[in-house]
This record gives sequence, C-alpha cells and structure tokens, in this order.
Amino acid sequence: GMLDGVLSASGIEISGDLAFNSLYMWRGIMLDGDAVVQPGFYIRSPESRFGRIKLGIWLNHDLQNKDSLKSSETDYIFDYTYNFPSVDLSGGFIYYDFPDNAPVDGAPRAFSREVYAGVTFTRLFLSPAVYYYYDFGRKVDGGGEGSYTVLNLSHSIPFVMHKYNMSLDLSGHVGFNNKQYYRGKGGDAALGAGITVPLLKNLTCKPNINYSVPWGNISDKNNGNQKNRLYGGVYLNY
Repeated sequence: GMLDGVLSASGIEISGDLAFNSLYMWRGIMLDGDAVVQPGFYIRSPESRFGRIKLGIWLNHDLQNKDSLKSSETDYIFDYTYNFPSVDLSGGFIYYDFPDNAPVDGAPRAFSREVYAGVTFTRLFLSPAVYYYYDFGRKVDGGGEGSYTVLNLSHSIPFVMHKYNMSLDLSGHVGFNNKQYYRGKGGDAALGAGITVPLLKNLTCKPNINYSVPWGNISDKNNGNQKNRLYGGVYLNY
C-alpha cells in the first residue's frame, strides 16, 4: 500500500513478532507455568553512518490460569546499534511494567529499569554475542537490582523443501545472574531448536523446542528454586 511505499522510500523499517509458548521462561526463571502469548512491535530508523535506532514494545499475557503465577508484562525498548564490518555494537534501555504485581512499597504496580550494552561478532562461527544488562530498578518497586551477563550463540542451516526456502535454527546461551531478583549468584544455560517456514512474502513461522537449565542460587531450593524445563512454542515474524 501507500504506507509501504513511504516507509521503503524513507528506509524506516517496521516489524512485528508473535510468540505462543507453553510456559514463560526468562533467563532461567519460570515466570509463568501457563501457556502465554507474546506480541512485539518494532520500528527501526534507516541504515546510516551514524548507526540505527530501534524502538519497541513487547508484551506477555497468559492464556491459561492453571497456576498462581501472574505474568502480565509490557516492556518498552530503546536500542542503538552501530555496525562495523565484522562487529555490531549495541546499547539500550528497557522499561519493564508488571501490572499484576503489587510492590512492597504500596505502589499500584511493579516496574523495573535496565540498561544494557552488547557486542555481536557477525562473521564468527555461531555469531557469538555478549550482552551485559544492569537492572537499577529498586527491589521495593518490584525491580531486579542486579545484573545479568549472557553469551548467546546461534546458527542457521538453510534447506529447501517442496521449493520452499526453510532453515533449521539452533541457538544456545549461558547467562550469569548477579543478584538480579535473587540473593547471591547463579545463572542459566539453554538450548533451542526451531524450523523457520515461510508463510507469506514477509511472514515466517518457526515452531521451536527449548531446554533450560538453572544453576547456582537460581536452582537453590532455599532461594530461586528453579528447575530444568523443557518447553515449546511457535514464533511468527513479520
């Protein structure tokens, strides 16, 4: 349509995604044991020699009410990325809004705030990316007040099936949690596999399966008490 023409001429990129997951895992922590839906909407500035800015909004909403965990969440994301020939540098800010949780200081809803910086080695095998997240939301407000450092790895293997260009997408991460929402230190590791299937010109669908393993204080039964979890989902990207 006309909007597409205006956007492609300006170089502004609009994208969206929608995930359905059998549970909500976040950095090795199960935030909801119910099935959840997770839509996201993003707008990116044109590619330029000054880098790119991305603004996003991401939501989580539970589709069932089988357990007592309530996980409604809205995240507001600001990201700046600069692309060097073989390295991408990123920095940004995320505001987390948790409408279901009432913080201990009596505020109507909990929230947290996080700044981050990351580097992605785009030409190396498994595209390793290291990100550092610093959460400065106070615990009395429902914030995390700690940090999370993660190494992400991913690899896509393209293949053709019935003339459709598909890919087997493998991913993994290992993360270190330093007091974010917990006492002490711990972390998580996870592996994921999915198959990307084209549906329409700009729409892909990726059924996937994931396995998450917490360690340290995150898995301590007196602290985080998180367990190994296998979960699956479908990820749509427009």
